[in-house]
Amino acid sequence: MPQPLMKSSAAALALAIALALPAQAQDATPAPEMTADTVVATVNGQDITLGNMLAIRANLPEQYQQLGDEVLWDGILDQLVQQSVLAQDEKAEETRRVQVALENERRALLAAEVVAAIARDAMTDDAVQAAYDAQYAGAELGTEYNASHILVETEEEAQAIAEEVKGGADFATVAREKSTGPSGPNGGELGWFGPGMMVEEFQQAVEGMEVGAVSDPVQTQFGWHVIKLNEERAMEAPALDSVRAELEMQIQQEAVKSYIDEKLAAAEVTRTPSTEVDPSALSNMQLLEE
Repeated sequence: MPQPLMKSSAAALALAIALALPAQAQDATPAPEMTADTVVATVNGQDITLGNMLAIRANLPEQYQQLGDEVLWDGILDQLVQQSVLAQDEKAEETRRVQVALENERRALLAAEVVAAIARDAMTDDAVQAAYDAQYAGAELGTEYNASHILVETEEEAQAIAEEVKGGADFATVAREKSTGPSGPNGGELGWFGPGMMVEEFQQAVEGMEVGAVSDPVQTQFGWHVIKLNEERAMEAPALDSVRAELEMQIQQEAVKSYIDEKLAAAEVTRTPSTEVDPSALSNMQLLEE
């Protein structure tokens, strides 16, 4: 079935914005106070409101969200006017495809409203503080390590280097001379890192070392390493503000999941057994044309 020339989509709106002429300079006349019900255009007696425009603006791709309101105004309004003209056309038929799409859209929007409300209500300063305390207060956060390494291609090279530095050669000097890794010019220093930040073989080697010790050759996917453990320390809890966004997301996700689980448990839900359906029907889009 042929598709309309202009559809309700970000791509169509983007095209409308791209083709729109630059806005002409206007007199600096104070604009009247506007609401979502403010009528901004009529098409054959059918109103288009600011609310209609806002709903489209809210769903624009990120790159178009950055455009100025003056640019977006004409593009969005042009799009709505074109859609209204076509929607009123005698060829505009509310087919089964349109009906089920509207049902799905309404269901999704209502569900999204509930999710937004639950997430918003769950987000309080007390909830954030409680989540922070539960995750970090008094918790054993593990150990951080400060290490240096020398990276070479073969085990033989690594063994010779290990013997050299264990014999008294300055580790940083040897690293600058022989390491093929990006930290070589910096004397092999890797700085501080915590559990799981290095590949497994390297992490295990470091965790088994004493401060000041130099390792035997250690193989990883990057080659052969000679490692020196410079320092270690107990990890400190991060400042609340530095993890606030992460905690807020966690709180919201948990609140929404708990609410959905509760509602599902209380709902009367029946499903047609999978043995009684033909899953291949999902590929039969012609059913929407019947």
